[in-house]
Amino acid sequence: MYENVTADLGTTLEYQAGIAGRQQVLQSGLSRNVVRRRVESGKWRRLRRGVYATFTGPLSREAELWAALLRAGAGATLSHQTAAELHELIDQPSDNIHITVPVTRNPGRRRATAGLVIHRSSRIEEARHPVLWPPRTRVEDTVLDLVEAARDFDEAFTWIGRAVGRGKTTAPRLAAAAAARKKMRWRAEITAALADVADGVRSVLERRYVTGVERAHGLPRATRQLRRLHATRVTYMDNFYEEFDVCVEVDGNAAHPADKRWDDIRRDNTNAAQGSVTLRFGWVDVTQYSCRTAMLIGDTLREQGWTGSLRACSPGCPAGKS
Repeated sequence: MYENVTADLGTTLEYQAGIAGRQQVLQSGLSRNVVRRRVESGKWRRLRRGVYATFTGPLSREAELWAALLRAGAGATLSHQTAAELHELIDQPSDNIHITVPVTRNPGRRRATAGLVIHRSSRIEEARHPVLWPPRTRVEDTVLDLVEAARDFDEAFTWIGRAVGRGKTTAPRLAAAAAARKKMRWRAEITAALADVADGVRSVLERRYVTGVERAHGLPRATRQLRRLHATRVTYMDNFYEEFDVCVEVDGNAAHPADKRWDDIRRDNTNAAQGSVTLRFGWVDVTQYSCRTAMLIGDTLREQGWTGSLRACSPGCPAGKS
């Protein structure tokens, strides 16, 4: 496929989407003059310092990533948002390519690495996936890197819930990866969040419901993400109080966008057809009016046979008096 190159270089180019580093080219037996003539003739293109595309035409995303890796040098590994892209944790590439290099290395001046975000790590060898190509961090390490870089814990939890919700990893595997790190931002919060994720919590709003409404006010524990079949249609319920046949759905913009509203309505109708009561709450209900929401759920559960009592989540909470 690649003309006028050695067999070894041709194999390398096959693996690297047609991208080659200067040292790879020279070690294959081609001279600097040959490289210069190919660039001047337009057969090859210089993409970054010491990195060449050995073909004409548009660059694939894989070729862009290889160019960045080769520019970053030995031990370079795609990480953070770029590894998330490859692991299908995000649906669109980020503006910059994120790469982690060994902590002992300095990949060059900022001007020479334009469009790249370079991270340095002492454990990149352990974090790198053993077989996937181009080199990238493992799913679990990718998630934890993004958790550590998050602006707040809601953003951090989003990465955890998304990775598990999309079937890319599991809560126990993330817990094991976190335990392997000597330092971990939000370690206690992550441990608690992973227990909720293992229980079926997938979004920030679902977690806010569990911690701020259900658990804080002493409501019974619901089953999360319960699968229900009605005729030929499968639905999932965010929180189902099975003993009392009450379903609580929480609607955040990310989880329930406007164009999916009819799916919510159909699910509510399906639940009603099977005799379940469905209550639906939004972000404001769960966060700003959590006490009032807990009281409404408590009243509904009592009508369905619950004999428990709510407790106050704070000194001024009215739920303890209901």
